[in-house]
Amino acid sequence: MHPVLDKDRFMACEDLIEALEECHRLNFMKKAFGACNIQKSQLSNCLHETRLAADREKILVRREKNKKFEEKMKKIKEEEWGKDMKLKKVVEKELERLAAQGKQ
Repeated sequence: MHPVLDKDRFMACEDLIEALEECHRLNFMKKAFGACNIQKSQLSNCLHETRLAADREKILVRREKNKKFEEKMKKIKEEEWGKDMKLKKVVEKELERLAAQGKQ
């Protein structure tokens, strides 16, 4: 079963959509016996490839957004703790030293 055949959404498959619709329109009896299966199969393959291409594009866009987000978070942390988180390391060592003194 294929999705709604919107020619604007599946521009790459427009010729195949038209061929299948024409086959269905002209050959009702042949349609009932599977004469349009070749066109349907070709259309299904085209729709599948179109969907995969759209998915790949979405993945690339999402990766780029994630990369920008990570860079922004790194910048915020550097502003808060200094480059390479040096201040955080100093604070953690001091806390460890105080905790060790408290146990004694």
